[in-house]
Amino acid sequence: METIQKATIKEAAQIHRLVNSFAARGKMLPRSLSEIYENIRDYYVVHQDSQIIACGALHVLWEDLAEIKSLAVTGEYQKLGWGYKIVNKCLEEARCLNIPRVFCLTYTPEFFSRCGFKVIDKSELPQKIWGECFKCPKFPDCDESALIYAFKE
Repeated sequence: METIQKATIKEAAQIHRLVNSFAARGKMLPRSLSEIYENIRDYYVVHQDSQIIACGALHVLWEDLAEIKSLAVTGEYQKLGWGYKIVNKCLEEARCLNIPRVFCLTYTPEFFSRCGFKVIDKSELPQKIWGECFKCPKFPDCDESALIYAFKE
């Protein structure tokens, strides 16, 4: 039975392959292996046997803001709820850390809307989040949608 758990160092290469398989199709930003190692504590994974079938990360940016990124589910496991479960796990962690807002930049805003996120204008996000955007081949003409989840007080 598959469960969501925190990623380990030994899983970095598999996460790298999964994320970059989506990046190669223009579905998300590519991630270097060193970036995944540096941020391994941000990642959650789901295994089927010894293979990672899904991953996602919660990256803390500031005292009041975090980002869900690198959410990927292999094709044969899509539409089974794994993406939703990883998003919920990330939101649960953000709540435990007392981070009131979590955002994402995505090509699938419908999915995140179903998870309770609201579409916002990218200009509403702090400028410091754009540091990663310089790595994107589409910069400065970003065509991703920005969404945010705000916890109720």
